[in-house]
Amino acid sequence: MKTTHSDENNENFAELFESSISGMERLEPGQQIETEIVSIAGDTIFLQLSGKSEGVLEREELTDKDGNCTVSEGETIKVYFLEAKNGEMRFTTRISGEKAGNAMMESAFDNGIPVEGVVEKEIKGGFEVKIGGTRAFCPYSQMGEKRVDDASQYVGKHLTFKITEYKENGRNVLVSNRAILEEENRKKVEDLKKDLSEGMTITGTVASIRNFGAFIELGGAQALLPISEISRSRVEDINKVLSVGQEVTAKILSLDWQNSKLSVSMKALEADPWEEAKKKYPEGSKHTGKVVRITDFGAFVELEPGLDGLLHVSELKEDPRENNPQYKLQQNQELTVMIGSVDAQRQRISLKRGDKKPEEDFSSFIDGGSDDGETYNPFAALLKDKVEKKKK
Repeated sequence: MKTTHSDENNENFAELFESSISGMERLEPGQQIETEIVSIAGDTIFLQLSGKSEGVLEREELTDKDGNCTVSEGETIKVYFLEAKNGEMRFTTRISGEKAGNAMMESAFDNGIPVEGVVEKEIKGGFEVKIGGTRAFCPYSQMGEKRVDDASQYVGKHLTFKITEYKENGRNVLVSNRAILEEENRKKVEDLKKDLSEGMTITGTVASIRNFGAFIELGGAQALLPISEISRSRVEDINKVLSVGQEVTAKILSLDWQNSKLSVSMKALEADPWEEAKKKYPEGSKHTGKVVRITDFGAFVELEPGLDGLLHVSELKEDPRENNPQYKLQQNQELTVMIGSVDAQRQRISLKRGDKKPEEDFSSFIDGGSDDGETYNPFAALLKDKVEKKKK
C-alpha cells in the first residue's frame, strides 16, 4: 500500500499529541504547582507546564491597585489548578466570585488555596464574609495582624482569607484573614534574610515607640532601635526626637532571625567624637558644658553630643563636710570646666571647675591679722587653715 504525504503528516501530528499528553502531569482541581511565566499578553498570563503544554492565568490576579502587572516573563510563581476548559488548562492564585462554588471551596479548604471575599457585616464574635455564593464566619481574633479597637473598619472591605474549617457542604465555613497575612509576612522575612546583613545601612519607618526605644519596620520584620542608639546626644524624651511613621536611616547591629530579635542604631552612623577628643580638648583648656547627670561621686558634663566628662565631687565641695553635689548643681545647668585629662581609649575625661577663684585671691585676707601682729581675726585664721589643709 502506498503511503501518501498527507498520511505521514497525520501520523507525525498524532505522535506529537501522544507525546505531549503522556509527558504532561495529570492535575487535580485545587492542586498547587510552581511554574514559570512563559509570556504575558493582553489579559492573560501563560504558564509553562510539563510536556509542551501551557496553562493560563488571568492577568488581573497579579496586578497592583493601579493596574500594573506585578510579575514578569521568566519569573517563577505558585498557582492552583482550576479546570480544563475549552482546551485550556486554567489556573488561579486565589478563589473568588464565580469560581467559588461548593466544589472549589472544598478543594480550597483541602489544598489551602486562598479565597477572596467581602466582609459583609459585624456579628457576634466576629464578621460575616461573603465568598462567591458562600457565607463564612471570621472570628475577631482572625481578622488583621492584630486586634484593633474599632473592628467596624473591616466592614465592606475586599480581603483574602484561608478556609480553616469547611463543614455541612459549605453551610458551616470558618475563615482566617490573619493566617494569610502571617504567611505573606513569612515570605517577606525569607526575602529579608537574603537581603540584609549585619553592618549594612538600611532605611525604615518608625512603627511604634516605647520608653526603651522604637520599633522600625523594615518591610516584613521589625527591628528595635534602643533609646541609647538614637543619637550620641543623651535622649531624655524619645517622643521629642521620633514619631510614628517617620523615616529613619540606621545601621544594622544584629540579626537574630531565630528569636526574631533585630537591632539597629542611628548613632552608629554619626561621627565618633572620641577620635578627635584629645586634640580638641587639651589638658588645662576651658570649655562651657551642660550638666547631664548628677551622681553621689560627681557630675557628668556634656562638652558636645556623645562626649561627657566627669567633674568629681571633690571639685564641687566648698566645705569638706559636704557629700552631695546635687546641692550645688542642677540638671541642664551650664558650667565652665577645665580639662584635667583625656583617655580616648577608655572614653573618659576628667574635669575641674573652671569658674573657681584662685586661692591666692584670699591671701591678703587669710593672713590672720595685721603686719604688726597686734590684731587677730579668728575667721581668717580658720579659712587659712582650711586652705592649707586642702593644699596638702
